[in-house]
Amino acid sequence: MRAVSKRMMSAAAVVALAACTGGGADAGAVNSAGNQAGEVRSISAADKQKGAEAHPQLLQEFGGAYTGSQVGYVVGVGQNIAVQSGLGNARSDFTVTLLNSPVNNAFAIPGGYVYLTRQLMALMNDEAEMAGVLGHEVGHVAARHSEKRQKAAKRNSILGILGQIGSQVLLGDSAIGRIGQEVFGTGSQLLTLKYSRKQEYEADDLGIRYLASAGYDPQALSSMLYSLAAQSALDARTAGRDARSAPEWASTHPDPARRVSRAATNAGKMNGSGNVRNRDQFLQRLDGIMYGDDPKQGVIEGNSFLHPDMKLKFNVPNGFSIQNGARAVSIAGSAGQGQFTTAAYNGNMASYIDAAFKSLAGEGKAISYGAIQRTTVNGLPASYAMARVNNNSGQVDVTVFAYAFSKSSAFHFATIAPAGKASVFSPMYQSMSRLSTAQASRIRPRRVDVVTVKRGDTVSSLSSRMAYANYKQDRFLVLNRLRATDGLRVGQKVKIVTY
Repeated sequence: MRAVSKRMMSAAAVVALAACTGGGADAGAVNSAGNQAGEVRSISAADKQKGAEAHPQLLQEFGGAYTGSQVGYVVGVGQNIAVQSGLGNARSDFTVTLLNSPVNNAFAIPGGYVYLTRQLMALMNDEAEMAGVLGHEVGHVAARHSEKRQKAAKRNSILGILGQIGSQVLLGDSAIGRIGQEVFGTGSQLLTLKYSRKQEYEADDLGIRYLASAGYDPQALSSMLYSLAAQSALDARTAGRDARSAPEWASTHPDPARRVSRAATNAGKMNGSGNVRNRDQFLQRLDGIMYGDDPKQGVIEGNSFLHPDMKLKFNVPNGFSIQNGARAVSIAGSAGQGQFTTAAYNGNMASYIDAAFKSLAGEGKAISYGAIQRTTVNGLPASYAMARVNNNSGQVDVTVFAYAFSKSSAFHFATIAPAGKASVFSPMYQSMSRLSTAQASRIRPRRVDVVTVKRGDTVSSLSSRMAYANYKQDRFLVLNRLRATDGLRVGQKVKIVTY
């Protein structure tokens, strides 16, 4: 959650973005000419205009463009792989952006706009994997997967559409949507799903084809999918979820193990393809990239969220996970979900809370809430109100709990829990506190450090250098696509995360 741009994006802006990003229409099989049936063969003027209009809003949504030394490298590789699609006649037809986001994500939108987050780049182990991911996303555009999605979006309510932004993750994993989606039971889980199994497979096939035509090892997409599946399982464990349970995307996206093997099999059929991986060059360029949260946007430490610029901190209850976003911090668990955000504040807390409930209700709807209660939390003036709402799954309690940090600055939680269970979030509300200047100054960014294995180095010794309090070895292994039984050789380059 950034200190700047605190205002939530308008529903109209989000709808416009949802119509521009990602896909929905089925594409056919590869035809005799080597193209996929229904595949786009050029960038239309209309798509260029839509992409240009969506680009600055997407930058705002995903933490802005990253400004590190890796940018030029990513742009060159991205343009090279994107041009393999035939969507543009020259590399300059594509705008490739490295995003300053701690989320494993990549996507492309019509108009030649291609995006990769620094976090997903850090998970990669060579240039070919980066090209494969970007090629997969371009494949969604080339296969015209956006058409059916746009048609479906028009059929859905605005509450359903609101959750469609920001989730073109390679495995289809979607970020937690706005809490308002769940208030009225609009079926947001279905509405926020991005691509069908068939569409993901088609994008994989196109990405593999682009890799081969660019001279890369077509197996690179399969190895990247393996790393991403391993990272998803690790994320589940570190968040206290059962890593063996089905993740969000499992019901509509291909099983990751099946997808890895399928991609490997199809890559093996690419006769005469290249074998370029460019591992050393990639790791040299990757060295020093920011990893995890940018302190300017707030950081997550265990079950705590800290923002050094806003000078605040809060804790979520055990069993809940935190996900930082450009506009809000999302909190999710089996007992409820919520978000922490801000809005315009003029010193009138009653008006602030009323506006928060209206934002949750969405266009044409309203939430009738009870009396506003006033209290103090760790020296902060606070106010809250609750509402009981009927949705498709029964009654739920919706709470807005707000804090006045100054005469012109306020923040609030908006939470939803089963009726009578709203108190599950009480410890979180009571944990809100100010950070001192000294506490804020101690919050530092993590970065990827590419090191060369020396004699005597082991998985255990290198893992101990990871800048985390827990799961050090697990994080090291996943980051480097290694197994605990793998040996390290002198001179081998590996990634560790340090301050």
